[in-house]
Amino acid sequence: MSFLVITGLSKAFGPHVAVSGLDLVVEQGEFMALLGPSGCGKTTTLQMIAGFVPPDRGAITLEGQDLIRVKPNRRGLGIVFQSYALFPHMTAAGNVSFGLEMQRIGRAERERRVGEMLALVGLGAFADRFPRQLSGGQQQRVALARALAIRPRVLLLDEPLSNLDAKLREDMQIELRHILRTLGTTTILVTHDQAEAMALADRISVMNAGRIEQVGPPTRVYEHPATPFVAGFLGKTNVIAIDVRAGAGGTAAMIGAARWPLPASVAPGRATATVRPEKIGFVLDGADQGLAGTVRTRVFQGAHWLYQVDTPAGAFTVIRQNTGDMAPGEGAPVRLTWRSEDMTIGRRE
Repeated sequence: MSFLVITGLSKAFGPHVAVSGLDLVVEQGEFMALLGPSGCGKTTTLQMIAGFVPPDRGAITLEGQDLIRVKPNRRGLGIVFQSYALFPHMTAAGNVSFGLEMQRIGRAERERRVGEMLALVGLGAFADRFPRQLSGGQQQRVALARALAIRPRVLLLDEPLSNLDAKLREDMQIELRHILRTLGTTTILVTHDQAEAMALADRISVMNAGRIEQVGPPTRVYEHPATPFVAGFLGKTNVIAIDVRAGAGGTAAMIGAARWPLPASVAPGRATATVRPEKIGFVLDGADQGLAGTVRTRVFQGAHWLYQVDTPAGAFTVIRQNTGDMAPGEGAPVRLTWRSEDMTIGRRE
């Protein structure tokens, strides 16, 4: 039996449909990310799981139990909000202890768990400090310790790292991943940050307009996007118009005069394809393979170079690692190449 099962979940606010017929299964111990732009329904979905918003239709079951019939405070869920929602008049220890007191846990056990959780998040020495005396990252860890102290059946994270600066956010991603893997806590994260979802989650559910467009491990969703929306939202991508032709040399995608072999199962006709910028390489020195183009802009970004290249098939974004080798400059003629397997065939015409 699956651990958390969501079936046909729907919610509308007046004429606006926030979530429409959503189906999702989360296994025990899994870290699932709900990823999508603002207004896609991910936060509403989380709030329905938590019990803060009643669904119009659908079912939510946890270990076979109908959660919709259970009051929010009885669902056994831990929640970390974007704002952390710490009690300003309580110390870090007091905040972590609060949920345990509500569960009527005895004092000795309560103190043991508080100490254990604060040590786990690296704040054992900060137990007596108030939220105003803690940095943003430390407050975030107190909120996490408070949610985990009650030993939740599922941990719900509502964009918990969005208020941190970029460097601290990256550090907290590593810490959060380690903590939750150590505990084996089933976790659902809501985020609009693609890098955060890929760094943390075992699987990603990409949402758009109240529906899930694709579910899968980060590498699969990134490398093999199921729809143009997924390809465009989960990182940079190039969308290309191609002409699939069958001939004596086999089936191929024609992009201008350039040719990319395709499996025979791909039917001939006009279509679109996507290819990630980092999958594209340059061929120089007058070679005749690949797609001819001219470097319009070149931007140095430390670990890599970001290019915009004009071609007869349109503008391409190219990302090349900074290896220290000479990089083609603006105005330079280049040819773009990539492997056929790095190109995802999308909508057909």
